[in-house]
Amino acid sequence: MGTTKLTLGLLKNTKNPKLAWQLFKRIQSSSTDSSFLPSVPTISRILIRSNMLQEIDHLHHLLLSSQPQLTPLSSLISLVKLLARSGFFDRAFSQFQSIRTKFPQNPPSVCLYNVLFECCIKERRSDYVLWLYKDMVGAGVSPQTYTFNLLICGLCDLGHLDDARELFDKMSVKGCVPNEFSFGILVRGYCRFGLADKGVELLDDMRRFEIRPNRVVYNTLISSFCKEGKTDDAEKLVERMREDGLFPDVVTFNSRISALCRAGKILEASRILRDMQIDEELGLPRPNVITYNLMLEGFCKQGMLEEAKTLVESMEKRGDLMNLESYNIWLLGLLRNAKLLEAQLVLKDMIYKGVEPNIYSYNVVMDGLCKNGMLSDARMVMGFIISSGLSPNTVTYSTLLHGYCRKGRLYAANSILHEMMRNGCFPNTYTCNILLHSLWKEGKISEAEDLLQKMNEKGYGVDTVTCNIVIDGLCTSGKLEKAMEIANEMWTHGSAALGNLGNSFIGLVDDANSNKKCIPDLVTYSIIINALCKAGRLDEAKKKFKEMMGKNLQPDSVIFDIFIHIFCKEGKISSAFRVLKDMEKEGCNKSLQTYNSLILGLGSKNQIFEIYGLVDEMRERGITPNVFTYNNIIRCLCENGKMQDTTSILDEMLQKGINPNISSFRMLIEAFCKACDFGVAQELFEIALSICGHKEALYKLMFNELLVGGQLSEAKLVFEAALYRSFHLGGFLYKDLIEKLCKDKKLEEASGILHKMINKGYKFDPATFMPVVDELGKRGNKHEADELAEKMMEMASDGRVENKIYLNAREPIHRKEIKFGGDDWQTIVHRDDGSGIALKALKRVQKGWGQGSISRLQPHKNQFLDYWEGGG
Repeated sequence: MGTTKLTLGLLKNTKNPKLAWQLFKRIQSSSTDSSFLPSVPTISRILIRSNMLQEIDHLHHLLLSSQPQLTPLSSLISLVKLLARSGFFDRAFSQFQSIRTKFPQNPPSVCLYNVLFECCIKERRSDYVLWLYKDMVGAGVSPQTYTFNLLICGLCDLGHLDDARELFDKMSVKGCVPNEFSFGILVRGYCRFGLADKGVELLDDMRRFEIRPNRVVYNTLISSFCKEGKTDDAEKLVERMREDGLFPDVVTFNSRISALCRAGKILEASRILRDMQIDEELGLPRPNVITYNLMLEGFCKQGMLEEAKTLVESMEKRGDLMNLESYNIWLLGLLRNAKLLEAQLVLKDMIYKGVEPNIYSYNVVMDGLCKNGMLSDARMVMGFIISSGLSPNTVTYSTLLHGYCRKGRLYAANSILHEMMRNGCFPNTYTCNILLHSLWKEGKISEAEDLLQKMNEKGYGVDTVTCNIVIDGLCTSGKLEKAMEIANEMWTHGSAALGNLGNSFIGLVDDANSNKKCIPDLVTYSIIINALCKAGRLDEAKKKFKEMMGKNLQPDSVIFDIFIHIFCKEGKISSAFRVLKDMEKEGCNKSLQTYNSLILGLGSKNQIFEIYGLVDEMRERGITPNVFTYNNIIRCLCENGKMQDTTSILDEMLQKGINPNISSFRMLIEAFCKACDFGVAQELFEIALSICGHKEALYKLMFNELLVGGQLSEAKLVFEAALYRSFHLGGFLYKDLIEKLCKDKKLEEASGILHKMINKGYKFDPATFMPVVDELGKRGNKHEADELAEKMMEMASDGRVENKIYLNAREPIHRKEIKFGGDDWQTIVHRDDGSGIALKALKRVQKGWGQGSISRLQPHKNQFLDYWEGGG
């Protein structure tokens, strides 16, 4: 078969690569000349595109084992290039080595070395770069300027700037002249690592080579200086740029605005935008849609929603300045600032104006709704997605599933999982981590183990987040030593360290699937250090901190906050401020958590003046106090008897839109009742009901305080209101109320309360009847006394147990104090290392992880996994 016919035959069978391969082999084996060789690139592409790796190796050996005159080196080199450019670096490199062994006297061209260098840099395989360079020099192949540019780029990406500069200086020695790309690569490398000043020095070197800096080099340097806060240096570069005959373009200004926004210097960025809009006489470029989007994103990230809204309105008036990306930025900004209704209106407005939302738009809105517990609204958005012709993706389903898991509604979450898989959208590692966390939190340990097993079998990958979930669970359930053992093993065995959990977990994680990148991160150390501090093992926590530093994990404010909090909690204020000093030296900013801990510590020492100083500092830094901040201040003021100041704090909270919680009102009511100011206490109680709702805890607090304070009539009214609402009566001092009413000769009122409790169907302590029965007996009301005595005996015969007060018509009310982790769990499972938000979720994970539940005593199916058996 002729060369052209063979190539055409192969091309016809592109969609049937196995047949194409058989055809090529038959022609090659029967050929006595090299006529099949021009078809080698065609069959190579077909095999590579079909991932037929064994056949590719076979092709290489066929070519290598053929007679030298039938196997031109170019065919083998062509195959290596195709493999390298298609991402099969290891095979490309292996074949290249075999070519060098087979043809040591025929060195490849510099072009092949350049291709391999490109792939090394792309794959970050620095070890192969050195081997290739030595082989190149040994083969007598002279590098080109392009070769040097590749090597300099690779060294810069790895952060080896000194080596990159040394290689740059050697270019001239090797007979290669640096070009504008050589300078640009090195300038970018310096800027990436905060060394823009060295980049500026290169501008002078460019003149020695008679190379004029281009806009890209200037824009890179200007952006870097803006990012570092060196706006004066940036302005000087803009002037120098003009002197070189290069007028700043819109990219220059966008670079400046982007860098300033990233640095939080929004006002400076907005001034540049204003100049671009109005100063036409200066010849400034007009802002484009990218300029406006950068500015909009900057406003949104800083919570400057009024400014963002004004900008959006001006963009909409222009029409061409408001695109899909602009709307997505605006949606994200609204939802980050809890403006849920506004975000939903924007979504509807987009559709009305003909800007079709994409799946990202819908996912952003769904995430905001789910985080705020508005699951029915999130379900409606899911309906919009489907009706608009889009298909929900893994992120969509995972977001909704996370919302249900956060609410503890695992049955509904299970339904979402089934729906997801029925629609051909399979879970990823992030989805599995959400489920794993929820299962462990709910005490479904066997299902959590099954899920971990299934993750391993399905190849979803057990990542660092997965390991952190397990480690945190072990710490929370008191198994700190086992948690530390797993964390230590992660350094050498990756996720396979989970095999150390015990018999039920052995073999869950296959070493072959273990990802070596699954190593401890800042979150891992945060969990361990936090647990050690809580256990009072402070010296060990400090050792872990040193170990973390030794592993090149730089601490963030979260790690420092752990130590500050424990010192403040123990009243060691001077130690806390020493840690604060170290924290600031490391360049970590004080967070809201830092201030709350310090205020807590100062409050324990009654240092009110210092507390107010910290609050002023918070405002100056733009950090808004939250309810915990105010509660710490209220506690300090109450303990020091400064009651008038507490009411002004409460007023400030309400004016700032920070709703006090039950703890806030508990401290205030208790303090005013202790000061015998029951009138103010009752006013606070009414305010509490309007803000927190008619909570049982508030009624119990107010009733008990009034009763202890001798305010019998007021206490009775509160208790009757509690009875009307059918509250659980555990903790209410109702026996004392009835006893005191009887002592005050208010038998009718005492008997009335008793009968109300009986009529409402309450079962309660039979001893409650005794004061009324005795008083009735004293008054000669024998018949009524006998009736109550008989009721008392009947209730006693039921075997009533103290503290299980409940209504006959209802199931027993089990009270269990639960702390929920809130919305912060998506930065563990979808975070970047060092995030200050990550530990907030870890510190509030529900207590009782791993203790099981009643449902575990019964045989049950694994609801989350049974559907997977038939799934993909």
